[in-house]
Amino acid sequence: MKNRNIVNLIAGTALVLGAGLASAAPFDKKEELQGISFHVTSPNKAAGNAVRIVPAGLQIDNSPIEMDITGIVTGAEVADINADRSPEIYIYVLEPGPEKLMSLVAFSANKKKSLSAINLPALSETKGADKGYCGNDDMAPVEGTFLRRFPICDKNKQPTGKTRQLQYKLKPGEAGWQLKLDKRMEY
Repeated sequence: MKNRNIVNLIAGTALVLGAGLASAAPFDKKEELQGISFHVTSPNKAAGNAVRIVPAGLQIDNSPIEMDITGIVTGAEVADINADRSPEIYIYVLEPGPEKLMSLVAFSANKKKSLSAINLPALSETKGADKGYCGNDDMAPVEGTFLRRFPICDKNKQPTGKTRQLQYKLKPGEAGWQLKLDKRMEY
C-alpha cells in the first residue's frame, strides 16, 4: 500500500481533549482528476462544523454541497476506483472522542454530469467486522479499491498487535453509490 495514500490519524491536525475535539486549522484543499475538480473546505470548528465541496467541470450540475459533520476534516483525496472515467472525492472526518474514530464523506461524479453520495456501510453491518474495533482507522483509495484498516483491540481497548483490513469495491446503488465489502484480512 502506498504510504502517500494513507490518512494517518495519529499524525493528523486535530487535538483530542477528553471526550471532544479541539478546533483544528481550517481545511482547504483542491483535488482534480479527469477534468473534474473538487474544492473541499471546512472551518474545522470543535462544534457545529461543516464540510463544503465545490465541484467544477461537471456537465450539468456544479452546485456546491455543504454538509454538517460531527468532527473535523483531516484529509481529502480524489480517485476513480471503479475506472468509469468519472472521479470520486473521499473526505476523512475525525469524530470527537478519545477513540479517534473516523467517518467518511464521499461523492462520485456520475458520468461527469453531477454528484451522487457514496455510502460506506457501518462496521456493524458486516458480521464480525467491528469485533475488536477501537478506532485509529486508516482509509484510502488504493489501486481500484477503497481500504479501511485499523488495529484490533482486546476487551480492554488495548491493541493486540493485529490489524484488520477491509477492502471495498465501488458499486451503483438505488439512490447513489455503495462501497461493498470485497475482501477482509487480518494480519
